[in-house]
Amino acid sequence: MTAPTALPEAPGDNTTTPDVVDQVALARLYGEPLFSIPQDLYIPPDALEVFLEAFEGPLDLLLYLIRKQNFNILDIPMAGVTRQYLAYVDEIRGRNLELAAEYLLMAAMLIEIKSRMLLPPRKTADGEEAEDPRAELVRRLLEYEQIKLAAAALNTIPQAGRDFLRGQVAIEQALAPRFPDVDLADLQEAWRDILRRAKLVQHHHISREELSVREHMGIVLRRLQGQRFVEFEELFDPDKGSQVLVVTFIALLELAKENLIDITQAESFAPIYVRLAYSVASETSH
Repeated sequence: MTAPTALPEAPGDNTTTPDVVDQVALARLYGEPLFSIPQDLYIPPDALEVFLEAFEGPLDLLLYLIRKQNFNILDIPMAGVTRQYLAYVDEIRGRNLELAAEYLLMAAMLIEIKSRMLLPPRKTADGEEAEDPRAELVRRLLEYEQIKLAAAALNTIPQAGRDFLRGQVAIEQALAPRFPDVDLADLQEAWRDILRRAKLVQHHHISREELSVREHMGIVLRRLQGQRFVEFEELFDPDKGSQVLVVTFIALLELAKENLIDITQAESFAPIYVRLAYSVASETSH
């Protein structure tokens, strides 16, 4: 019991409150304590209404009642749970009969389980005890709770459009393609591949001949005339032996050094192409 306290007067009001209050105020109306409910207080009939729309269905309502009172879901007290469930359903039957229909079906199931539990247990033909009447309901409740928890966990994952937006950036690209420059390592790899294939062709004829680099430069230029592009490997003839391959390769390097041919490649590890330089091609066309 707390000590009596005096309430101050409201400013600008001639009426005063009691000097000593010996009970707890039920509420405050416009700042003034209210110690009893007014006799002429009007409460609308739908002021206190239970909205079953807040639950996802009968199983959700039943699981809410069990978890709220910390009941063991494997040993449900059917009498108390059924009584509370019916109290919830009775609140909605007079207002929304269509919504209460599925809840009434669960209520009938609860009453049936409660009635079966009142009967003495019967043993099966094998002499074993009959299954608990609550077993099927418990299984459905456990499965529903697992799905509900999984759905809640999925809802915590960030979702596009709800938690974040995808950024889009427009990148302007040049219309003219830009080909990568041919590296020396690419030429060496192409050359080694040609040598590997040349070794597959074996010759037993031994002869000595003098090969001219200038002569093979002319052969390469004539081979490129009238051609837009010629693949690098097509300029070599493995059947003529490795000596001719070496001289042809040196001739290509000399032509590239004198800017008489262009060696291009569309992208890394793509085939290498050779063509006449634009200045040489224009002269030959005239």
